[in-house]
Amino acid sequence: MKELLLTNYNIYVKDYVSVLGRTGFRDQDYTYFIINATNKEMIQMEQAALAYYLSENGYNHTALPIPTNDNKWFVNQEDNRYLVLRVAELQENLRDSHGVTLAQFHEKTAAYPYEPKEISSYGLWKNLWINKLTAFEQKIQKEAIEHPTDYYRLLIDVLPYLVGISENAIQYIQESESDKRYHYGDQGVFTFQRYKENLVEPVIWTDELVYDHPSRDLAEFIRYKFLENDEKITDEVVKFMSDYQSIRPLSVFSWRLLYARLVFPIHLFDFIERCFYGNDFDQYHVALRGYMERQKLYEQRLGQLYDVMEVDYKSFDIPIIQWLS
Repeated sequence: MKELLLTNYNIYVKDYVSVLGRTGFRDQDYTYFIINATNKEMIQMEQAALAYYLSENGYNHTALPIPTNDNKWFVNQEDNRYLVLRVAELQENLRDSHGVTLAQFHEKTAAYPYEPKEISSYGLWKNLWINKLTAFEQKIQKEAIEHPTDYYRLLIDVLPYLVGISENAIQYIQESESDKRYHYGDQGVFTFQRYKENLVEPVIWTDELVYDHPSRDLAEFIRYKFLENDEKITDEVVKFMSDYQSIRPLSVFSWRLLYARLVFPIHLFDFIERCFYGNDFDQYHVALRGYMERQKLYEQRLGQLYDVMEVDYKSFDIPIIQWLS
């Protein structure tokens, strides 16, 4: 890969580095990462535009795609297509609290003057979830016939639950879309595919950027925490949300979107999708049993969400899903 940088970019690197499981290379000024460019070109170009905007607005730890010597964005080599990302400086210490940092990120990116087409999910959750549920139902049933394993037998048993809770989320988001109690904080911003602690990490990865409602990142962070077996997690989530709202208070509309997204079992779909591409069915079986055990605690925490966040959902006339409460 060093040769790829030298031949196509005139960049000579000596040192290897490893950041969050990705291997990079160092020269005197920058860190470089070579990634497989598997997405459509338009997706990657829209993500590149977002990355350059972040870099221009003080996020120097953003991984920026750079052009080749021939002013091309991609390098084709041995039937693979690559994109080179350059990072000016790795982030070492977070100056503000995590919640404040995410709020500031959303605040700055709300000023982005364009709405991307290929990487935007803004206002599209209901249709995306319906399509995902339909596709997964069909795929699971087909795979279960082709692979009669303990994993797929358990997955078929889990399927009615997956369908039921997904339909609850789809109905909730459909009803929420007619709620007009929104404000400036509900406009589209830069978000991440699955936000965990992305802004706390040394690099903002270009290929993880999307454009969406800010509640996407909040919900995914809470999801990740609610799945942890730690009694103090709720306190951590409450502080995170309090810090976030000190900069960007949530509207009633935002709370409803956040709740709907937490009801929709994205973490289960992500797990099942990964299993479609492998064949270690014994391991998948054990993992799925673990997910379903944790799901009980997850539902319990989700059922208490409005209460622990001190959201007066009754006065605000915010519906809840009764079987979660």
